[in-house]
Amino acid sequence: MEYRVTSLTVEQTRRWGKQLGGCLRGGDVVALLGDLGAGKTAFAQGVGEGLGVTEPMTSPTFTLIHEYITQLKATQVRLVHMDLYRLQRPEEAEVIGVEDAFVEDAICLIEWPEIVEDYLPDDRLEVEIIGSGEQPREIIFRAQHFDWELRLKEMT
Repeated sequence: MEYRVTSLTVEQTRRWGKQLGGCLRGGDVVALLGDLGAGKTAFAQGVGEGLGVTEPMTSPTFTLIHEYITQLKATQVRLVHMDLYRLQRPEEAEVIGVEDAFVEDAICLIEWPEIVEDYLPDDRLEVEIIGSGEQPREIIFRAQHFDWELRLKEMT
């Protein structure tokens, strides 16, 4: 299933992320696709806001991984935000522990997931953001499993 929306501003992109954040639960993996400047980090910031992250979320481009602790239905959950743009080979995913974030007490957002495609769980949500600069963005949510389809319908 594909679900498409349009975002005219960075604030709208964050709001779509916030709406998705309200539907997420422990163990979820979200792959964020899009060119440089498409708004992946803005979308991730919205997800963090939707999950109740109170500290500022910045792009983990140079550190590769940032973690934030939040509460989800009275249970502590880690929001793991990865930016894999700088990885050169898929094997580097093992070194930095990408798969370690695919656990029930974590929600994982991965920017530039293409390099680690073989490591990603099948049950994930793909969010592609098309556009850059001052142009509107098209945000495409791609769900492979029925559970994601139900949650995406709740978003709208």
